[in-house]
Amino acid sequence: MTVREGNLQAPTRHPLDWQNPEFYNEAALFHEMERVFDLCHGCRRCVSLCTAFPTLFDLVDESSTLEVDGVNKQDYWKVVDQCYLCDLCYMTKCPYVPPHPWNLDFPHTMLRAKAVKFKQGETKFRDKLLSSTDAMGKLASIPVVVQVVNAAMNNTAARKLMDTQLGIHRDQVLPKYDSAKFRSTAHPDNSFTSREGAQTPGKVAIYATCYVNYNEPGIGHDLLKILAHNEIPSVLVEKESCCGMPKLELGDLETVEKHKNVNIPHLAKLAREGYAILTAVPSCTLMYKQELPLMFPDDADVQAVKAAMWDPFEYLMARQADGLLKTDFAKPLGKVAYHVPCHQRVQNIGNKTRDSLKLAGAEVTMVERCSGHDGTWGVKTEFYPNAVKIGRPVFKQMAAADPDYISSDCAIAASHIQHGMGESRAQKAHPITLMRIAYGL
Repeated sequence: MTVREGNLQAPTRHPLDWQNPEFYNEAALFHEMERVFDLCHGCRRCVSLCTAFPTLFDLVDESSTLEVDGVNKQDYWKVVDQCYLCDLCYMTKCPYVPPHPWNLDFPHTMLRAKAVKFKQGETKFRDKLLSSTDAMGKLASIPVVVQVVNAAMNNTAARKLMDTQLGIHRDQVLPKYDSAKFRSTAHPDNSFTSREGAQTPGKVAIYATCYVNYNEPGIGHDLLKILAHNEIPSVLVEKESCCGMPKLELGDLETVEKHKNVNIPHLAKLAREGYAILTAVPSCTLMYKQELPLMFPDDADVQAVKAAMWDPFEYLMARQADGLLKTDFAKPLGKVAYHVPCHQRVQNIGNKTRDSLKLAGAEVTMVERCSGHDGTWGVKTEFYPNAVKIGRPVFKQMAAADPDYISSDCAIAASHIQHGMGESRAQKAHPITLMRIAYGL
């Protein structure tokens, strides 16, 4: 059989065989990692994406054989630690992903390695803490507690202690908490008549996400205002837990399943009732569109939720295509430097946020490159310098536009970018907030 050099077909993905005991066999894992690393070494196309690939290639170049077989297998973990599962190599760079016969899936190989590491009990307390976003949010957003937590975020002595004792870098911007949680203060309007479009359901259910619920509820309120302005009936998902993405990135797949068992019944009910389900955090959207369907390929409810899940701007631009989106924008936005998060790029929906902001009259400079924050990875002491290094080209490009606003669908990426840019006249605002401002609401 002739093996072609590279792929011209759209990438496909195999289900994640995570419930198979062999998935956690370290010897089998190392065998697959050696195969994958050897292919990556022979190509090196992804060297500019993150620090995982330079780490791998340096290990090879410094080995006795100058090949992967000369690398100590225990050093493979150094590569694993640098991967934050953005999926960009798979979706935008790698010529050997399925359906290519070499069947290379670097992110899911790294995910398997993280799962093996977690099973072996080698995960730090800090990492478990940072990935428990729902539990942390419930505790930190309690009145009085929230003031103490937020004060500690900006206290030099407290941040130094967090750095030395927990490994949370003292210079990284941490999101504040809000005691007025979105789910307890939101007032969705379900009174409008549902108008179905050729491409879009006429009614919307909001999955709040941990971040919007506990950290920036204003994003959720702004989304509800936009939906009400467009006379789209909306409801909140009756009950929700964390989407599971932070635990997935940790390799704690059993806890991912626990979150799935809480969320999917409520979401599937809404999906079958004809709701478009919107989440304002790209990682959460991706979890339901891709990762859970790959973990549970035979679960009909998971597949129903996948079909009903929308990025907010994907939905708004589809409403525009249906002739059902109001364009009575009342306030100019000026210049917006807009960053596209990795977990939105790999959804393959196109640049819907940019298109929405342009429709609202903004002059948009779009930056398609990793910010370097990457969930909890960029707050960790050992990875923060690389987070800044990866983000530096983004900081420079965003600042070069001399914007009125800096914005990203990923709110924590926007904070990282703002911090990396240094002094700037630009305000930070989520794209949903910018749309609300443009409508004059």
